[in-house]
Amino acid sequence: MRLASVVPLIPAELVAALDHSCGIRTDTDLLFFGSSLEIIKRLPLGTVTLSDLQKFTELVAEQASVPGYRGDEILAGTARTSEKHPQVSCGVKELDELVGGFGGSRVFEISGAKGSGKTALALQVVIQHLLSDADSCALWIDTSGDFSAEKTAQLVRQFDVVVSDKVLERLQVSLGFNIEAVHDVLEALRISLSSSRTVGPTVQWIVLDSITPLLLPSLSAVSSQGHAMMTTFMRQLRELARTFGITIIVINGTSAAAPFNQSSAFASTIRKPALGPSFTFMTDCTLWLSKMKDIPDPEGPFSVHVAEVFRSRVTRSKTWCTFQIRYGVLSSTSDL
Repeated sequence: MRLASVVPLIPAELVAALDHSCGIRTDTDLLFFGSSLEIIKRLPLGTVTLSDLQKFTELVAEQASVPGYRGDEILAGTARTSEKHPQVSCGVKELDELVGGFGGSRVFEISGAKGSGKTALALQVVIQHLLSDADSCALWIDTSGDFSAEKTAQLVRQFDVVVSDKVLERLQVSLGFNIEAVHDVLEALRISLSSSRTVGPTVQWIVLDSITPLLLPSLSAVSSQGHAMMTTFMRQLRELARTFGITIIVINGTSAAAPFNQSSAFASTIRKPALGPSFTFMTDCTLWLSKMKDIPDPEGPFSVHVAEVFRSRVTRSKTWCTFQIRYGVLSSTSDL
């Protein structure tokens, strides 16, 4: 949470001084920086008293704390959201059944090695939704600069040539090469969605491609600050999803799993999702993709992939299915 978002609970002048003198911009920075006395020593003389700084730190901690929810209220809210935002098909029936459908106020993690189909799946789900709902738009946050507008346009035309341009107008792309930039994008979106003056299509999908370079550099075995940053960021995503009925897909990289990944149904899986074992519990579903083989074909070469659920709140773990990708489009292997 950006400290600027809790003004005027804490003075704007203090927020600016904390940023300029201490590099403190978020609640995590403030709460894990050290003692209030250490912060006072770095601030310009007379900026704030020690007692007031301690009081403001307590206010920030209170704002950052997780609110309590009753189970019956969550269930009722989920039912209302499901009615307003029905499940979306990715175009592969087996994949839809594997995760219990895409959509709703959920956060999906899609992980796998390079070339496994992570971005292709996320893009196809978003396009299918935009084609089915003309009153919605999607936000794609590109953290590596690899998003290709040309390839996306080609993919949309394969689904519907007539409305392809209108669909692309409702796919917003933002660059965010660090966690601060992505925080700013999400905070601007939250303010926009909270405004009663918002008109036109509203954001109902967010794709973060990928989350790994944002969080991995901060994670350390000797410090808890990186883990706190990850937890805070994922809680921000979950609050966005729950408050505004948004479906969020985060694409994650991989790390080594020796001798094999015990979350997988296959002993041949020697990789696992990056960002540590606790990250998978910060999402509603962890979907692992892997590429099996490339197949030449007179109609065009295609590749066969496996999708496996490592963990899910609504479906069984260690369940899997296969699918194929031809010219960037996912389809069922039953069509072979």
